[in-house]
Amino acid sequence: MKAFRIIGLGLLGFVLPQLAAQEFMDRLDEALTITLGNDNIRARLSGLLDLEQYYFTPEAPGLIYSGGHSLFNPRLTLFLDAQIGPHIYLFAQSRLDRGFDPSDANLEVRPDEYALRVSPWDDGRFSGQAGRFASVVGNWNTRHWSWENPFVTAPLPYENPTAIYDSEAPESIRDFTQGVIESKYEYIPAIWGPSYATGASVSGRLGKFDYAAEVKNSSLSSRPETWDATADGIDHPTVSTRMGFRPNAMWNLGVSASEGVYLRPEARATLPVGRGIGDYHQYVLGQDLGFAWHHWQLWAEVYEIRFEVPRVGSADTMAYYLEAKYKFTPQLFGAVRWNQELFGSVPDGAGGRTAWGSDVWRTDFAVVYRFTAHAQIKLQYSLQEEYGQESKLGHLMAGQFSVRF
Repeated sequence: MKAFRIIGLGLLGFVLPQLAAQEFMDRLDEALTITLGNDNIRARLSGLLDLEQYYFTPEAPGLIYSGGHSLFNPRLTLFLDAQIGPHIYLFAQSRLDRGFDPSDANLEVRPDEYALRVSPWDDGRFSGQAGRFASVVGNWNTRHWSWENPFVTAPLPYENPTAIYDSEAPESIRDFTQGVIESKYEYIPAIWGPSYATGASVSGRLGKFDYAAEVKNSSLSSRPETWDATADGIDHPTVSTRMGFRPNAMWNLGVSASEGVYLRPEARATLPVGRGIGDYHQYVLGQDLGFAWHHWQLWAEVYEIRFEVPRVGSADTMAYYLEAKYKFTPQLFGAVRWNQELFGSVPDGAGGRTAWGSDVWRTDFAVVYRFTAHAQIKLQYSLQEEYGQESKLGHLMAGQFSVRF
């Protein structure tokens, strides 16, 4: 059965001679590393091969795009890291897949990240960076790769489409409060994945405190097509920041904030007379937590989001997740995650108020087995319920086999 495609690939990896495979991967790592100038210039090419299989009912959840009830999603990600002396670092990421988010589209090659970072001091007090890179907001972006993420999918705040659409303004409050009624790709989540928008950032660590701030060309909710600087321009930059506190080795606490324009240029023709897209902003306030103790790792993020919607006013939502990972053995991990998004109300045009979105909760369970330092298999089950005019219960089963080189 197709349902066992990923499991079969994982079992195949398990029965391979692991020592021989490890030796081959070590030789490959050496071959993909170049050093010049007495080791003053060092460059390394690495990658991730992910083979994913999804099964879902009644429909594809989150930012998975498929008209059926199953999807096979292959992905090859290549990374280039280069160090020039002790203070200059360059990195780039390119992917071969079916789109930034899992879909049944054709395969494409796409550059996702590229940036130059300069760190004048060795103690990490300051770094400046320019290019296209993941947002500094929150703590999930620092561990969103398949090798670090114990789940196949992202937390709910990063992939749950809301009733906000960015290419046109709603014609009325009634039009807006109908919710997600068309192709869900017309709508945007509170935060779209790691948000690889283009811009510049500063970051550093001062004692137990760390800081980061960025200016980018598009908002946290913007879709991948807008992340490149040549897509929609940089007339309306987004400003984001995070302040962190590490009281000891176990705890990592942070507060984030972001403000930017979420409407795309094509929405101008649908706005009220005399208004521009720069009059409508997305505001994000976030709190995050990380904790590690023996075999346990815990993470949590809470986001309060406000969209200024034409002809409607302020539309507020809160999204959060709580995640726990436990290491049973050096090779076997288990994880559980609780996610929820709650929507506020907007004026209904008749003197009252009405909800502008459907509250949703989701619980995720995952198990990860790492065959070697270069190969692992991951299985996930998710149960989700959305409360609207009719409650909808959804199921997701996913498998992922990853090879890191």
